[in-house]
Amino acid sequence: MNNLIDGLSMNIEQTNLDKLRSVFPECVSEGKLDIDKLLSLCGEYIDNDFEKYKFEWKGKADCLRLAQKRSTGTLRPCPEESVDWDTTQNLYIEGDNLEVLKLLQTAYYRKVKMIYIDPPYNTGNDFVYADDFADPMARYKEVTQQTTKSNPETMGRYHTNWLNMMYPRLRLAANLLRDDGVIFISIDDVEIDNLKKLCNEIFGEENFVAQFIWQSRQNKDNRNITGVSIDHEYVVCYTKQFGHRVFRGTDRKTEQYKNPDNDPRGPWTSANMVGLATADARPNLHYDLINPADGRNYGCPEKGWRYDRNTMNRLIQEGRIIWPDNPDGRPRKKSFLNELSDNLPGFSSVFSTGVYTNTATKEIGGLFNKYLFDFPKPVEVIKQLVSQVSNTDDIILDFFSGSATTAHAVMQLNAEDGGNRRFILVQLPELCDEKSEAYKT
Repeated sequence: MNNLIDGLSMNIEQTNLDKLRSVFPECVSEGKLDIDKLLSLCGEYIDNDFEKYKFEWKGKADCLRLAQKRSTGTLRPCPEESVDWDTTQNLYIEGDNLEVLKLLQTAYYRKVKMIYIDPPYNTGNDFVYADDFADPMARYKEVTQQTTKSNPETMGRYHTNWLNMMYPRLRLAANLLRDDGVIFISIDDVEIDNLKKLCNEIFGEENFVAQFIWQSRQNKDNRNITGVSIDHEYVVCYTKQFGHRVFRGTDRKTEQYKNPDNDPRGPWTSANMVGLATADARPNLHYDLINPADGRNYGCPEKGWRYDRNTMNRLIQEGRIIWPDNPDGRPRKKSFLNELSDNLPGFSSVFSTGVYTNTATKEIGGLFNKYLFDFPKPVEVIKQLVSQVSNTDDIILDFFSGSATTAHAVMQLNAEDGGNRRFILVQLPELCDEKSEAYKT
């Protein structure tokens, strides 16, 4: 109720202090945190050596204060611009995403299952968010008039500007994720190193899941002076809390499981039994394998067998060894379909092959009969990620909405599996270049 009374967004600083007080009450005195006492309780004792590994840049402290500064803004509903206003549970919000992320804290704190963002890659011509809310109206005019500047390397704050834009937004985004929440961030080579350091600090180095590689370019780029065609982008993934399986996994291919001998244990496929260790490393896996039925000796592979003698004898007794007619052949094992683990095979870190940036351009062209967006993401790329980590009633957030591919992916996946996933999208109000197709439309 306090937020309704004072007209401010959620007090993140006080919320964090209350959390610490509930666990370490002795570290809070007169409403202030005793950081030295907190560190000592965690086994970190203060000494005079201040030289330690840390990730710093100019403006970092100001960014943290900016992220935790309470907002006086409000979200204004627009039923006249909406579809199914009374029934939809999806949100598309137009505004500066830093302010919007603050306003979402109260209603969606720790409720979002997945975040996907495709932020500016910092190529030098990207839009740079200048976060100064001293005069909200002037700021709004600046945004809507597109009176912003690019971020060339020559200005001396190339990486710093990008970090100052990303840091407070990721801080606020982390608050919205559930304990089992996952964040995906698209990026390229320019800021991949800084992004991972940033996420290590915000989400925890131990919560890093993967750095996915997506082949975004279909045709080779011959413009690079190095002679290398950079054909890929990255999708960095972190989870909110380590200790759970993040990805559902890849669907199994079970067509190879047959039952030609009517085995009562059901369909099976033959599996390799050749080992991977030398005799010096695993002498117990090196022995001659003999078929007890006819005494035929199949010898021992160079890297031995996959199972020791006791396990192999058990497999023989269970009738699970397939003996080849050719003495030079290798015996194999029957692996039954009903023995497969509930866990699906892992999702590859190289994903969405055959789907490129120009795939998305064609998708947009098919919807509008014009090419209205620069470098949109294909629906299939984001749909794969959503399908891997979300359940049918989860909330998906994208606060760099762009061409709204995330919304498209969520709705398409819902249509395919009958889900009721909801999305929250945020996009800065931008005026189109008067020469662009989007402006003409």
